[in-house]
Amino acid sequence: MTRRAPRAVGSTRPAPPTNGVNDVTPAILASVRAASCIILGPRRRNVELTWYGMSCFRMVERGLATVVTDPFDSSVGLPAPKLKADIVTVSHDAPGHNNLAAVKGERRVIQGPGEYEIGGVFVTGIAMNAPAKGNGARPNTLYVFDFDGLTVVHLGDLAFVPSQPQIEDLGTVDVALVPVGGGSALNPAQAAEVISLIEPKLVVPMHYKSGKETLKLGPASRFLSEMGINSLEPIDVLKVTKGALSEETQVVLLERAES
Repeated sequence: MTRRAPRAVGSTRPAPPTNGVNDVTPAILASVRAASCIILGPRRRNVELTWYGMSCFRMVERGLATVVTDPFDSSVGLPAPKLKADIVTVSHDAPGHNNLAAVKGERRVIQGPGEYEIGGVFVTGIAMNAPAKGNGARPNTLYVFDFDGLTVVHLGDLAFVPSQPQIEDLGTVDVALVPVGGGSALNPAQAAEVISLIEPKLVVPMHYKSGKETLKLGPASRFLSEMGINSLEPIDVLKVTKGALSEETQVVLLERAES
Protein backbone atom coordinates (compact mmCIF):
# COMPACT_ATOMS: atom_id res chain seq x y z
CA MET A 1 0.00 0.00 0.00
CA THR A 2 1.34 3.43 -0.96
CA ARG A 3 0.67 6.06 1.67
CA ARG A 4 0.58 9.77 0.83
CA ALA A 5 2.38 12.06 3.22
CA PRO A 6 0.10 14.46 5.11
CA ARG A 7 0.48 18.17 4.49
CA ALA A 8 0.06 21.30 6.57
CA VAL A 9 -2.66 23.78 5.74
CA GLY A 10 -1.25 26.88 4.09
CA SER A 11 2.15 25.33 3.41
CA THR A 12 3.64 25.88 -0.06
CA ARG A 13 6.54 23.50 0.47
CA PRO A 14 6.19 19.76 -0.16
CA ALA A 15 5.73 17.72 2.97
CA PRO A 16 8.76 15.65 4.06
CA PRO A 17 8.60 11.86 3.95
CA THR A 18 7.00 10.28 6.99
CA ASN A 19 9.80 7.80 7.67
CA GLY A 20 9.26 5.54 10.64
CA VAL A 21 5.54 4.80 10.22
CA ASN A 22 5.04 1.37 8.74
CA ASP A 23 2.96 0.79 5.61
CA VAL A 24 0.07 -0.80 7.49
CA THR A 25 -0.68 2.52 9.22
CA PRO A 26 -4.29 3.46 8.30
CA ALA A 27 -4.83 6.19 5.73
CA ILE A 28 -5.92 8.72 8.34
CA LEU A 29 -2.35 10.07 8.36
CA ALA A 30 -2.84 11.16 4.77
CA SER A 31 -5.47 13.66 5.86
CA VAL A 32 -3.77 15.22 8.88
CA ARG A 33 -3.87 19.01 8.89
CA ALA A 34 -2.10 21.61 10.98
CA ALA A 35 -4.44 23.78 13.03
CA SER A 36 -3.20 27.23 13.99
CA CYS A 37 -6.49 28.72 15.15
CA ILE A 38 -8.89 28.43 18.05
CA ILE A 39 -11.62 25.99 17.08
CA LEU A 40 -14.99 27.38 18.05
CA GLY A 41 -18.47 26.43 16.93
CA PRO A 42 -22.01 27.71 17.32
CA ARG A 43 -22.42 25.94 20.65
CA ARG A 44 -22.03 28.61 23.34
CA ARG A 45 -20.08 26.47 25.79
CA ASN A 46 -16.63 25.19 24.94
CA VAL A 47 -13.85 23.24 26.59
CA GLU A 48 -10.68 25.25 27.18
CA LEU A 49 -7.35 23.42 27.34
CA THR A 50 -4.16 25.00 28.69
CA TRP A 51 -0.82 23.19 28.69
CA TYR A 52 1.76 23.75 31.47
CA GLY A 53 4.50 21.47 30.15
CA MET A 54 5.21 17.75 30.30
CA SER A 55 1.79 15.99 30.45
CA CYS A 56 0.05 18.62 32.58
CA PHE A 57 -3.12 20.24 31.23
CA ARG A 58 -5.95 22.22 32.76
CA MET A 59 -9.34 21.59 31.16
CA VAL A 60 -12.34 23.79 31.87
CA GLU A 61 -15.93 23.91 30.66
CA ARG A 62 -18.24 26.49 32.21
CA GLY A 63 -20.58 24.88 34.73
CA LEU A 64 -18.58 21.65 34.96
CA ALA A 65 -15.70 20.46 37.14
CA THR A 66 -12.20 21.72 36.32
CA VAL A 67 -9.65 19.00 35.53
CA VAL A 68 -5.85 19.00 35.92
CA THR A 69 -3.80 16.11 34.53
CA ASP A 70 -0.38 14.84 35.63
CA PRO A 71 0.96 17.80 37.67
CA PHE A 72 4.77 17.70 37.84
CA ASP A 73 7.36 18.96 40.33
CA SER A 74 10.44 21.09 39.70
CA SER A 75 12.75 18.07 39.49
CA VAL A 76 11.83 17.80 35.80
CA GLY A 77 13.56 21.14 35.13
CA LEU A 78 10.45 23.32 34.82
CA PRO A 79 8.76 25.43 37.52
CA ALA A 80 6.06 23.35 39.20
CA PRO A 81 2.58 24.60 38.28
CA LYS A 82 0.32 26.25 40.85
CA LEU A 83 -3.26 25.42 39.93
CA LYS A 84 -6.76 24.93 41.29
CA ALA A 85 -9.05 22.12 40.20
CA ASP A 86 -11.93 19.87 41.17
CA ILE A 87 -10.39 16.74 39.61
CA VAL A 88 -6.73 15.70 39.42
CA THR A 89 -5.70 12.65 37.41
CA VAL A 90 -2.35 10.87 37.75
CA SER A 91 -1.29 8.50 34.98
CA HIS A 92 1.51 6.91 37.00
CA ASP A 93 3.48 7.45 40.19
CA ALA A 94 6.52 9.47 39.09
CA PRO A 95 7.70 13.04 39.90
CA GLY A 96 6.86 14.23 36.40
CA HIS A 97 3.24 13.21 36.81
CA ASN A 98 2.18 13.00 40.48
CA ASN A 99 2.83 16.33 42.23
CA LEU A 100 -0.54 16.66 43.95
CA ALA A 101 0.75 19.57 46.07
CA ALA A 102 0.74 21.69 42.90
CA VAL A 103 -3.07 21.63 42.80
CA LYS A 104 -5.11 23.42 45.44
CA GLY A 105 -8.79 23.24 46.29
CA GLU A 106 -11.14 20.48 47.38
CA ARG A 107 -10.00 18.27 44.55
CA ARG A 108 -10.82 14.65 43.89
CA VAL A 109 -7.71 12.65 43.01
CA ILE A 110 -7.97 9.79 40.51
CA GLN A 111 -4.92 7.53 40.31
CA GLY A 112 -6.00 4.42 38.48
CA PRO A 113 -8.61 2.57 36.43
CA GLY A 114 -12.31 2.99 37.07
CA GLU A 115 -15.35 5.02 36.12
CA TYR A 116 -16.13 8.30 37.85
CA GLU A 117 -18.64 11.15 37.58
CA ILE A 118 -17.57 14.36 39.31
CA GLY A 119 -19.15 17.75 38.80
CA GLY A 120 -20.74 16.80 35.50
CA VAL A 121 -17.52 15.40 34.01
CA PHE A 122 -17.39 11.67 33.32
CA VAL A 123 -13.91 10.16 33.70
CA THR A 124 -12.88 6.66 32.66
CA GLY A 125 -9.46 5.38 33.70
CA ILE A 126 -8.09 2.54 31.56
CA ALA A 127 -4.99 0.56 32.54
CA MET A 128 -2.56 0.35 29.63
CA ASN A 129 0.77 -0.82 30.98
CA ALA A 130 4.01 -0.98 29.08
CA PRO A 131 5.20 -4.46 28.09
CA ALA A 132 7.07 -6.14 30.92
CA LYS A 133 10.69 -5.13 31.38
CA GLY A 134 12.89 -6.61 34.07
CA ASN A 135 10.67 -7.38 37.06
CA GLY A 136 7.39 -6.25 35.54
CA ALA A 137 5.38 -3.77 33.54
CA ARG A 138 5.43 -0.06 34.31
CA PRO A 139 1.90 0.98 35.33
CA ASN A 140 0.17 3.61 33.21
CA THR A 141 -3.44 4.77 33.21
CA LEU A 142 -5.09 6.47 30.25
CA TYR A 143 -8.02 8.76 31.00
CA VAL A 144 -11.04 9.49 28.84
CA PHE A 145 -12.92 12.66 29.83
CA ASP A 146 -16.46 13.35 28.67
CA PHE A 147 -17.35 17.04 28.82
CA ASP A 148 -21.03 17.20 27.89
CA GLY A 149 -20.48 14.95 24.87
CA LEU A 150 -16.99 16.12 23.87
CA THR A 151 -14.39 13.45 24.62
CA VAL A 152 -10.75 14.10 25.46
CA VAL A 153 -8.27 11.25 25.96
CA HIS A 154 -5.03 11.75 27.90
CA LEU A 155 -2.56 8.98 27.03
CA GLY A 156 -0.37 9.47 30.09
CA ASP A 157 3.10 7.95 29.69
CA LEU A 158 2.04 5.49 27.00
CA ALA A 159 5.21 3.84 25.69
CA PHE A 160 3.99 1.35 23.07
CA VAL A 161 1.49 1.07 20.24
CA PRO A 162 -1.68 -0.54 21.67
CA SER A 163 -3.53 -3.38 20.01
CA GLN A 164 -6.75 -2.73 18.11
CA PRO A 165 -8.92 -4.10 20.98
CA GLN A 166 -7.13 -1.74 23.38
CA ILE A 167 -7.77 1.18 21.04
CA GLU A 168 -11.45 0.26 20.83
CA ASP A 169 -11.70 0.54 24.62
CA LEU A 170 -11.20 4.29 24.21
CA GLY A 171 -14.36 4.73 22.16
CA THR A 172 -14.78 7.73 19.86
CA VAL A 173 -12.14 10.37 20.61
CA ASP A 174 -12.54 14.05 19.75
CA VAL A 175 -9.28 15.37 21.25
CA ALA A 176 -6.17 13.24 21.91
CA LEU A 177 -3.38 14.46 24.21
CA VAL A 178 -0.41 12.44 22.96
CA PRO A 179 3.17 12.07 24.25
CA VAL A 180 5.54 12.60 21.33
CA GLY A 181 9.03 13.29 22.73
CA GLY A 182 10.27 9.76 23.37
CA GLY A 183 12.17 9.00 26.56
CA SER A 184 9.86 6.92 28.75
CA ALA A 185 6.91 7.45 26.39
CA LEU A 186 6.03 7.35 22.68
CA ASN A 187 8.61 8.53 20.17
CA PRO A 188 7.44 10.53 17.12
CA ALA A 189 6.98 7.50 14.85
CA GLN A 190 5.04 5.59 17.51
CA ALA A 191 2.91 8.65 18.26
CA ALA A 192 2.00 8.99 14.59
CA GLU A 193 0.98 5.33 14.45
CA VAL A 194 -1.14 5.61 17.61
CA ILE A 195 -2.89 8.68 16.18
CA SER A 196 -3.69 6.77 13.00
CA LEU A 197 -5.32 4.04 15.10
CA ILE A 198 -7.31 6.34 17.41
CA GLU A 199 -8.45 8.66 14.57
CA PRO A 200 -9.13 11.71 16.78
CA LYS A 201 -10.42 14.98 15.38
CA LEU A 202 -7.73 16.98 17.19
CA VAL A 203 -4.24 16.04 18.36
CA VAL A 204 -2.37 18.04 21.00
CA PRO A 205 1.28 16.96 21.48
CA MET A 206 2.67 16.71 25.03
CA HIS A 207 5.67 15.26 26.90
CA TYR A 208 8.34 16.79 24.66
CA LYS A 209 11.21 19.20 25.27
CA SER A 210 9.82 22.73 25.51
CA GLY A 211 12.43 24.36 27.77
CA LYS A 212 14.91 23.16 30.37
CA GLU A 213 13.46 19.72 31.02
CA THR A 214 16.02 17.38 32.57
CA LEU A 215 14.51 14.32 30.89
CA LYS A 216 15.88 13.09 27.57
CA LEU A 217 13.03 14.31 25.38
CA GLY A 218 12.97 15.37 21.75
CA PRO A 219 11.39 18.62 20.52
CA ALA A 220 7.90 18.83 19.03
CA SER A 221 9.43 19.59 15.62
CA ARG A 222 10.46 15.94 15.20
CA PHE A 223 6.87 14.83 15.70
CA LEU A 224 5.57 17.48 13.31
CA SER A 225 8.06 16.30 10.70
CA GLU A 226 6.89 12.72 11.22
CA MET A 227 3.33 13.91 10.55
CA GLY A 228 4.42 15.76 7.41
CA ILE A 229 3.85 19.22 8.92
CA ASN A 230 6.51 21.75 7.94
CA SER A 231 5.82 24.28 10.68
CA LEU A 232 3.09 25.17 13.15
CA GLU A 233 2.66 28.25 15.31
CA PRO A 234 1.61 27.46 18.90
CA ILE A 235 -1.47 29.03 20.47
CA ASP A 236 -1.97 29.95 24.12
CA VAL A 237 -5.28 28.20 24.80
CA LEU A 238 -7.29 25.70 22.80
CA LYS A 239 -11.03 26.40 22.90
CA VAL A 240 -13.02 23.68 21.21
CA THR A 241 -16.64 22.70 20.71
CA LYS A 242 -17.80 19.41 19.28
CA GLY A 243 -19.89 20.97 16.53
CA ALA A 244 -16.87 22.78 15.06
CA LEU A 245 -14.58 19.77 14.71
CA SER A 246 -13.31 18.86 11.27
CA GLU A 247 -13.70 15.39 9.81
CA GLU A 248 -9.96 15.38 9.19
CA THR A 249 -7.45 15.02 11.99
CA GLN A 250 -5.83 18.34 12.92
CA VAL A 251 -2.73 18.96 15.02
CA VAL A 252 -2.74 21.86 17.50
CA LEU A 253 0.47 22.98 19.20
CA LEU A 254 0.01 24.73 22.55
CA GLU A 255 2.37 27.27 24.05
CA ARG A 256 3.62 26.23 27.49
CA ALA A 257 1.77 28.38 30.03
CA GLU A 258 3.11 29.80 33.29
CA SER A 259 0.77 29.36 36.26
